[in-house]
Amino acid sequence: MVIKEIQIKTSARNDLIDITPLIEKVVTEAGISQGICVLFVPHTTAAVTINENADPSVKVDIIASLNMLAPSGNHYQHHEGNADAHIKASLIGPSECILVQGGRLFLGTWQGIFFCEFDGPRTRKICVKLI
Repeated sequence: MVIKEIQIKTSARNDLIDITPLIEKVVTEAGISQGICVLFVPHTTAAVTINENADPSVKVDIIASLNMLAPSGNHYQHHEGNADAHIKASLIGPSECILVQGGRLFLGTWQGIFFCEFDGPRTRKICVKLI
């Protein structure tokens, strides 16, 4: 088993950052031909998801839709000013499991892995475990 922690610097309050190349590098360096890649975000205001990475407007639409579901503002009981970020992170989720086949991530043609920032900018981390 391989466990690696990757640091990610975010630059906006809400952002989806394509981390597919970073995760592919971990798989390649580990030299495993098949298995499972588990991703985990140890933050309560960030998440990870898999979605289309060919058209950048998909990221824009996802963020806009999440902002409609959980708008920023002061109508929440959580008074730190980031309740919307907690809600968005809960909706997306902190983890993903991806098959590894032939030494590569087994993703669909248009799929990419996105680190989701909802309370940035910050320095964050994602944990990668290869089984």
